[in-house]
Amino acid sequence: MKNLMKFNTKKGFAFAFACLFIGQVELKAQDKAPMMRPETEDDFYKLISLPVPEDVILEVGGMATMPDGSLAICTRRGEVWIVSSPGISGNEKPVYKKFASGLHEPLGLAYHDGDIYVTQRSELTKLSDTDGDGQADEYKKIVSWPLSGNYHEYSYGPTFLPNGNMLVTLNVGWSNSLGHGVSLVPWRGWAMEITPGGEMMPYAAGMRSPAGYGMNAAGDFFYTENQGDWVGSGRISHVEKGDFLGNAESLEWSGLPGSPVTLRKEDIPNTGEPMYDVAQRVPGLKAPAIWLPHGILGISTSGFLNDNTAGGFGPFANQVFVGDQGQSNIARVDFEKIDGVYQGVVFPFREGFSSGILRMVWGNDASMFVGMTSRGWSSTGKELFSLQRLVWTGRMPFEMKTIKSKPDGFEIEFTEPVDKELAADPANYQVTGFTYKYQAQYGSPVINNENCDIIGVVVSEDGMKARLVVDNLRLGYIHEVKAEGVKSTQGKALLHNVGYYTLNNFGAGEKIDTAPFLAARHEHEMMMKAAADSTAKAQADAEAKAKAAKQQAAASKPAAPKLAKYTPAMPASWDGAADITINMGTKPGLKFDPAQVQVKAGSKVKLVFQNVDDMLHNFVIVMPGTAIEVGEAAMKLGLEGQQKDYIPNTSKVLVHTKLLQPSESNTIYFIAPTEPGEYTYVCTVPGHFYTMQGILKVVK
Repeated sequence: MKNLMKFNTKKGFAFAFACLFIGQVELKAQDKAPMMRPETEDDFYKLISLPVPEDVILEVGGMATMPDGSLAICTRRGEVWIVSSPGISGNEKPVYKKFASGLHEPLGLAYHDGDIYVTQRSELTKLSDTDGDGQADEYKKIVSWPLSGNYHEYSYGPTFLPNGNMLVTLNVGWSNSLGHGVSLVPWRGWAMEITPGGEMMPYAAGMRSPAGYGMNAAGDFFYTENQGDWVGSGRISHVEKGDFLGNAESLEWSGLPGSPVTLRKEDIPNTGEPMYDVAQRVPGLKAPAIWLPHGILGISTSGFLNDNTAGGFGPFANQVFVGDQGQSNIARVDFEKIDGVYQGVVFPFREGFSSGILRMVWGNDASMFVGMTSRGWSSTGKELFSLQRLVWTGRMPFEMKTIKSKPDGFEIEFTEPVDKELAADPANYQVTGFTYKYQAQYGSPVINNENCDIIGVVVSEDGMKARLVVDNLRLGYIHEVKAEGVKSTQGKALLHNVGYYTLNNFGAGEKIDTAPFLAARHEHEMMMKAAADSTAKAQADAEAKAKAAKQQAAASKPAAPKLAKYTPAMPASWDGAADITINMGTKPGLKFDPAQVQVKAGSKVKLVFQNVDDMLHNFVIVMPGTAIEVGEAAMKLGLEGQQKDYIPNTSKVLVHTKLLQPSESNTIYFIAPTEPGEYTYVCTVPGHFYTMQGILKVVK
């Protein structure tokens, strides 16, 4: 009987069986697991804030580690600082010295052969200290590119290639009137290869906001992308010369001399199909290597950093860490290359940073330095800017170290041996496949999500790996792999029990014989059916009685007139007029406009919400003091979040609009609360709710 638990694959099948053995299982778990407090990220990776002088506004745009261990940091204010002894602890402080100034919002920096290279809005500049006084005395333009003046035309880099050339990546602009990105001047939305002598050559197209960039352990170039038009969710793409990465606006310039991309805008179908499917029939379109689920693993993907510390930062050598500006956190990525195509898995890693993460670099002691800014972009971290250091404590976290693709499922590798009996039970895992729309419209909800049947699990002899045989896996889809019930041999739960695997090709190797799994499952299902049948009638009778009692109670009470939480049409009882009309808008920096409105208690309100921002927003009125609680509940909606407009099912939500695209509007009608007070209106999009709030003042 005990062994039959290993072949349970459906929650419904598991219920009756679990009831029979719950007592035994609980006792066994108590015997195996010592009493201990839950471990947290802080137990393994400590965050240390570096003091910044009061007169230095360190809105980090780029970072590089110098040979002596000091940090070169460029800021969005146009300065470059050298931070000496950044690893000092105790009462000692790092020393800040201004190296350069007068630059135009540099958002990338690299150190190479004794000089510092900075990417400004319109040019790549080499900064040299020719007299050795610690300050740049030569600002040499390597090359410049056109600007239209659009605020969204950010420029990033450089990344040095093995041939000595450099890559920079260029944002598209943004049109509030059109509600999507625009490439107004040549090469916006492209990666450009630049020689030391200043020759600039188009390299790859299809980028929207390529804020993160770098090389993996194999020396291949990747960039990170933010949700937006043609980008359903954050993603990481492998970039090779001639690639088209997805944003059609950049193809405005594919016909110019030197372009290695031949696609035109009209070649890209705007059908809302999955991007992988479109790429199968549009030669030159490259699907991402990794998808990061929006609102779950970030909202504004940023820095890219390969772990080259050879174990100095923990058990994740040669994996990649990816920052997020909006949610102030870092995810962990492990790539694998199958049939020449990159794919892989992303896990949560560390949250709680004090501002929006833009850049990460390694210190000489294998600690990670993290540079941050939130001005104009906002973040869950409340500081305007910050410089923090992340240090491994030396303790081994119990984690899914990686997930690899197999021809019939996935293989999970752990950082510590697992309890084999728990790890062999399919009921302790869950796999869900889903994807996003590839469309010109901003972002995408999760689409085509389906559970994947776990047929069986094989655990390695050393307890370090679990091979999951999984049905219904789909190419091009993201697969959420949960291992909530797995514990270590010492009774520890996983620090993070979920990973998201992007499946572009199935792994090689032999498939596992499923006959023993299927035979045991059949026997198990027969037993479960018998147990379920014996209680079905009693359960049906109980439900019928409860329904009848509810109907009787409802009939005895006249229903009070009440509007739904979302009412997009004026109620007929209002006779065509509201008591007050409120025009609500947005402002840059995650702000409502106006930030406060006043209404009379019980008044009839018409509210017109116009989203003039360049990202998704909703408008939600909640009970006083509950904005963060409601926002966190919206974040827990997970894969269903965008489908449900990030509106959690809670009585704390009083009124809401739908989730609006940029330049979209929505009119709603509601009755103001009858109790005077200060109610909060909030955007419950993950990451936004910490900052994007206003006050609805209700008066008598």
